[in-house]
Amino acid sequence: MARSTIRRKVLRLDGDRSTGRPDSLAAEEPLEIRIGGTPLTVTMRTPGHDFDLVAGFLVGEGVITRPDQLRSMRYCAGAGPDGANTYNVLDAVLAPGTSAPLTANRSMLTTSGCGICGKDSIEAVRLKSPFPVGEDPVRLTPEVLYGLPDALRAAQRAFDSTGGLHAAGLFTADGRLLCAREDVGRHNAVDKVVGQSLREGLLPLSGRVLMVSGRASFELTQKAAMAGVPVLAAVSAPSSLAVELAEEVGLTLVGFLRGRTANVYTHPHRVAV
Repeated sequence: MARSTIRRKVLRLDGDRSTGRPDSLAAEEPLEIRIGGTPLTVTMRTPGHDFDLVAGFLVGEGVITRPDQLRSMRYCAGAGPDGANTYNVLDAVLAPGTSAPLTANRSMLTTSGCGICGKDSIEAVRLKSPFPVGEDPVRLTPEVLYGLPDALRAAQRAFDSTGGLHAAGLFTADGRLLCAREDVGRHNAVDKVVGQSLREGLLPLSGRVLMVSGRASFELTQKAAMAGVPVLAAVSAPSSLAVELAEEVGLTLVGFLRGRTANVYTHPHRVAV
C-alpha cells in the first residue's frame, strides 16, 4: 500500500555551500471514489485512512449519518499496470434505502486545496444538516482552547518529517484528544476524523471540538456542521462565508488560536470566560 511520506534526493543550498541530501515529502496521490461501482469523484489526498476518508466524505455530502448505512468498502484491483492494485480506487456500497449522492452538479476532480466541488450555497448545507448543532450546550474554558494547537501539533508525526501536511483533531470539552489525522488537504483531514467517528457509531459529535491547522474555510465549517460538531477552532483566519454559515447553524467558530490568544467569531456563549 502507498506510503504517507516519500524520500527524494534534493540539492540543499546553504549560503555559498550546496550538498546533496535526502528529503521527505508528503505523499499526494489521487483517490477515485466509487459508489456501488459508479465513479463519483476523484480527490487528491495523502494515502492512509482511506476508508475513514470516504466515510467522512459521505457524511459531509449528507448521504449517511450512521455506520449501518455503509454496507462495505473495498479497494478495486486492476487499476495499475498489469492489473496491480494501486490502492487509489475505492468502492463504497451503501445499504438498501440509502440514496447515492448526485453527480450532476459536482466537479469530478477535488484538489488538495478544495473540497466543496460545486456546493456554493449556505442553504444547501443548512437544510441538509441532520443534527441541531445550535442546541448543543457544551461549554469550554479559554485554557482548554489555548492548549488545543499544541496537542494537535504533538500528534502530527508525518508533519515532523515533511513540514507539508495539514491536520485535524477531535477533542473533548476538557481538551482530551480523541482522534487526529493528517493529509495534504485540510478537508481530507477533517473527513478522516469524521469518517472514523462515523464508523465507530459516534455521530453526532455532540460536545466535541474540532481543531484544524490553517484557516477555517466554508467547506470545513460545512463538514463540522454536517457531523454535529458544535465548536470549530483554527490556528488561522476564517473566511466571511465560514463565519456566516457558523452563525446560521449555531456553531461556535474560533480563529487565530495561537499561544494564549484567539478570536471567537460566532456563538461565544460556549466559551466560559
